[in-house]
Amino acid sequence: MAETVIVQSQELEQLIQKKLSAAGLTAAQAQIVAEHLVFADASGIHSHGAVRVDYYAERIAKGGMNTDSDITFEETGPSSGIVHGQNGPGQVVVLEATNYAIKLAKKSGIAAVGVRQTSHSGALSYYVKKAAQADLIALSMCQSDPMVVPFGGKENYFGTNPIAFAAPRKNGEPVVFDMATTVQAWGKVLDARSKNQEIPNTWAVDADGQPTTNPHHVHGLLPISGPKGFGLMMMVDILSGMLLGLPFGKHVSSMYHDLTKGRDLGQFILLIDPQRFTDIDGFKASVETMVEELHATPPADGFQKVYYPGEINQLHYDKYMAEGIPIEKNIYAYLQSDTIHFNQYSGADAFAQSGSGK
Repeated sequence: MAETVIVQSQELEQLIQKKLSAAGLTAAQAQIVAEHLVFADASGIHSHGAVRVDYYAERIAKGGMNTDSDITFEETGPSSGIVHGQNGPGQVVVLEATNYAIKLAKKSGIAAVGVRQTSHSGALSYYVKKAAQADLIALSMCQSDPMVVPFGGKENYFGTNPIAFAAPRKNGEPVVFDMATTVQAWGKVLDARSKNQEIPNTWAVDADGQPTTNPHHVHGLLPISGPKGFGLMMMVDILSGMLLGLPFGKHVSSMYHDLTKGRDLGQFILLIDPQRFTDIDGFKASVETMVEELHATPPADGFQKVYYPGEINQLHYDKYMAEGIPIEKNIYAYLQSDTIHFNQYSGADAFAQSGSGK
């Protein structure tokens, strides 16, 4: 197992910001991306945290991420709009889109906002949590490049196409969960590679379509629950790709094949103001009651407690923000170095044949 070091969140954010600024982001852009990546690591989503800095820095340095993007919002109706990201840093583009959606939902009761032409936007839980903290129900999803064998097929077609959901509650942080529509996200394979760990044989298949435990032999991931996950990933691609006039399915650009070009990715955000349907205090109290009832459910053999979906990530966040975040030692050394990128965790040479957006 790879050796880790404990890094305080403020130091980690500063190191990431410095590295991304050196690669070409503005100070403001680098700060937003760094905050997002620290959120992911602190939440225990290490596959979307500091491990991504090398890849971002390389794409920025090679011109595949627009550091001078003019992000604009096109209001297409009283409750709808499109954010044009011009292939700017994904976290910057989608955070701005989320803020637009929050304003629109507060005004109209509901907001359906598409994001056109963005870069990799990281952990979707970050965005829906912000909306839930504004007392909104949030749903967000995005497409990614083809890395999934469709149910009944042998060749990759869809991406891991994640979905995130959040709702406010009376006490504590909002209920938030973020999931890939595959058994496991590609980022988890990336994390296993960096740590030289095997993966379960239910996650993915090799080039022959056979289950594999070697993360370096992964050719295609598997959809969650077979045809059900297959249907969900199709839904995500229709809403975040076709609906916005963007490439879809196997036509979505690769994360690693050409780092000199923008990726033209899409994302879809749906926000609902509960106050337009019910009493907000009563709604939040009901969510709180659900959490309490789940916690009171007797655990099955082998389990100590029933957690609500996404709760373990919140527990990680509370602990790591207070005590420090475990970071793989080599990644920490890279962040401390003067090197912009070194292709160990995400470069085109390493993952051109198997890399994926999520």
